Amino acid sequence: MGTFAGMLAARGFEVRGSDGGCYPPMSDLLAEWGIEVMQGYRPENLDWNPDLVIVGNVIRRINPEAEAMRERGIPHVSFPEAFADKFLAGRHPVVVTGTHGKTTTTSLAAWLFEGGGLDPTLLVGGVPLNFGQSFKLGAGRHVVLEGDEYDTAYFDKVPKFVHYQPRTAIITNIEFDHADIYDDVEQIEAEFTKFAGLIPEDGRLLYCMSGNRPARVAATADCRVESYGTPDAMWRAEDVVQTPEHTTFTLMRGAETVGRMQVELFGPHNIQNAVAALAAAIGEGVAPQAASTALSTFRNVKKRHEVKGVAAGVTVIDDFAHHPTAVRATVQAVRNRFPDSRLWCCFEVESNTSRRRVFQDAYPPAFEGAHCVVFCKPLAKKDNLPVEARIDLNQVVADIKALGSDAHLIAEVDDIVTWLAGRVEPSDVVLGMSGRHFYGLHEKLIAALESATGPC
Repeated sequence: MGTFAGMLAARGFEVRGSDGGCYPPMSDLLAEWGIEVMQGYRPENLDWNPDLVIVGNVIRRINPEAEAMRERGIPHVSFPEAFADKFLAGRHPVVVTGTHGKTTTTSLAAWLFEGGGLDPTLLVGGVPLNFGQSFKLGAGRHVVLEGDEYDTAYFDKVPKFVHYQPRTAIITNIEFDHADIYDDVEQIEAEFTKFAGLIPEDGRLLYCMSGNRPARVAATADCRVESYGTPDAMWRAEDVVQTPEHTTFTLMRGAETVGRMQVELFGPHNIQNAVAALAAAIGEGVAPQAASTALSTFRNVKKRHEVKGVAAGVTVIDDFAHHPTAVRATVQAVRNRFPDSRLWCCFEVESNTSRRRVFQDAYPPAFEGAHCVVFCKPLAKKDNLPVEARIDLNQVVADIKALGSDAHLIAEVDDIVTWLAGRVEPSDVVLGMSGRHFYGLHEKLIAALESATGPC
């Protein structure tokens, strides 16, 4: 929603917005774009008489501002409906979907299209460092966007990606998530099957072969289908070499060697993301050499394996991972990049799914390889989640200890910072994972270490 507000403002619309809480990096970007954010939902937020209200999926029918919107008869639509109306007409949407890797793959693909001279429009849920913001208005025919399977609005109960008119599409993976709206992974797979059915016959679907569900979905599509990501896929990475600075690999398309590639990303999951983006870009006409050059200059996305700083010899990394699969991939990527370092993982239970007991047993083994795991208190939300349905972090801590790593539940982040600052040593790595700002954990820890030793 914040990204779309920026796009509309860049197109010349007057934009204001309401939110229950707005955090960096999006809050900083909204201020930079000159977009007023009204904290809290109140009827008077509509007193400036907007011509149109765009309603996000966190808003419920009984929200006081939504009630006032309806009472005043103000026209309103969902965000995906508005985006399709304003930005997709007559364009070629490249829609990146999947449980994991959407933001990174979308950002990668857009940068490759940019490097190939195609001047794409971009909409993505994170902040790609190459673009400096989460959208770009391009003059080319391609619109590269992140397609989410979460629902759209209280009056539009379908996945957001249903509105995005895909012509080229990527499915990175399909796993159970969004436990607040889906009962099981079969329901999610059914929505992806509907999405695949939207791609026209002259379109293209790229799917990762690392799981069975994307292949089943791809088999239902009427368009051209191409696989990626595994040794027997059409598009794949071979001869992968990783250093602390970057990863190199040979990109293959069937029996054809496309070229040697280099990227500042780490871990098998990110190499799959890179291969997907390369396949999308090259398939849309980007020259392999141009794609290779662009890939080598890709700077990742904020909160994706983002090194926030090094203090007292300790590397502090920020990451968005919250699903157990993403946690496992992120932990292993950091372990592979820093094989001789002790890894301290800090985790905030804050998403609608992670707060639930559904992944109670999946989290402990996801932290395999960590020296120590520290949890803060779960994020409190006004969703009336019963106590018996909530994740039991004390049990998660006990299970991690039983698997051989140290683990602790320290409720307040300030106390975590103090606890860590007294225990970490030079060459250690601290990985903080949260879908939000983690109460400033990363910055506070760096400041604490620097105040004790002086800036590094």
